[in-house]
Amino acid sequence: MNIVILAAGMGKRMRSALPKVLHPLAGWPLLSHVIDTARTLAPTRLVVVVGHGAERVRQAVGAPDVQFAAQDRQFGTGHAVQQALPLLDPSVPTLVLYGDVPLTRANTLKRLLNAAGSERYGVLTVTVDDPTGYGRIVRDAKDSVQKIVEQKDATQVELKIAEINTGIVVTPTRQLADWLASLKNDNSQGEFYLTDVVKRAIDAGIEVVTAQPDAEWETLGVNSKVQLAELERVHQRNVAYALLEAGVTLADPARIDVRGSLECGADVSIDVNCVFEGRVTLGDDVSIGPNCVIRNAVIGAGTRVDAYTHIEDATAGAKVVLGPYARLRPGATLGDEAHVGNFVEIKNAVLGRGAKTNHLTYIGDADIGARTNVGAGTITCNYDGANKHRTIIGDDVFVGSDTQLVAPVRVANGVTIAAGTTVWKDVGEGELVLNEKNQVSRKDYVRPTKKKI
Repeated sequence: MNIVILAAGMGKRMRSALPKVLHPLAGWPLLSHVIDTARTLAPTRLVVVVGHGAERVRQAVGAPDVQFAAQDRQFGTGHAVQQALPLLDPSVPTLVLYGDVPLTRANTLKRLLNAAGSERYGVLTVTVDDPTGYGRIVRDAKDSVQKIVEQKDATQVELKIAEINTGIVVTPTRQLADWLASLKNDNSQGEFYLTDVVKRAIDAGIEVVTAQPDAEWETLGVNSKVQLAELERVHQRNVAYALLEAGVTLADPARIDVRGSLECGADVSIDVNCVFEGRVTLGDDVSIGPNCVIRNAVIGAGTRVDAYTHIEDATAGAKVVLGPYARLRPGATLGDEAHVGNFVEIKNAVLGRGAKTNHLTYIGDADIGARTNVGAGTITCNYDGANKHRTIIGDDVFVGSDTQLVAPVRVANGVTIAAGTTVWKDVGEGELVLNEKNQVSRKDYVRPTKKKI
């Protein structure tokens, strides 16, 4: 089949310079959600009709399997589909979707496609409590679809109809060009409605069939920031319930945001207000504390991530302890049983098995060996003002508090670094390294006191 996605509208009610279809839902553009669903149907042609902000839309969703048709002036949905016609295969049906309707499920679209087959005209409809603002499905006495009438053009009788048009249709492609060419814009909007094609199909003796989704929210579009926020909550609720069904423990399903994909092993628990972005994998028995942000990360089995920890483009092995208030930046890799504690930042660095850095420390561009202990206040001085350099620390090293390691520098296995030391030369295996200091004590010292006013 062909799939045409209409994405040319400006979205004035969004009150934004960003094209409407590029506003994010769960961290991804609305249009990306629609394209991802379309791909699951394996279309032979996938065409996106662009208009307002066309170049930005192309840049955002361009891919080898996506073609673009331009609707330079927006004269309605019928006119939009007409722009895509030269790119379509006339021998297969065409499914029309909308770039601002992001949550329609593939199974619903398959239901519509199966009902229409290759010869019938299919319309996705839904029955709602309040049909205000939507086109009504007008049926005859035999329950056959007669026409679709828009809200502004409907009679008082037609306005009482509760079955509405979602705009999603599947149509034989060969006849579509003639049907679209015959459309008129003699309506209150002065536009060429795709909905009027239904009448053309009926007049041509084509049977019009309908299908409905399992849930009304599948058909909801976005025309304002309010509607965008409402759909965000719908989507996040669906994700949360799917996680619960898969055995994940959520402290509160209403307080989790997944903006990408989240794969969880068995017995995973997630506390409140956590955000997962990009591709995140949590192994068995992982526990995530409250208010964590995790982006593009792999967390190994049995690892505990305590409150307010931020992880980005990083990997933690099994039985790691992270946080609270820890930060793993891109390139951080923690071996099994490593500990990274409060107010510790790791960037582009590897911590070996059982390595510990528990307090107030910055480790950047470094390799830390197994079982090495890094004391509080330690930093790797990795930047010389122009270039980054690497610090190499071996196994079983003890790094005292308030140590500075001036890269590039190597510290061999078993070294002890005294507190308050600046290390700028390589240190051999098993050595003690310290900076010589003199400590002076004065027994006759008198502490100053405040003057009375």
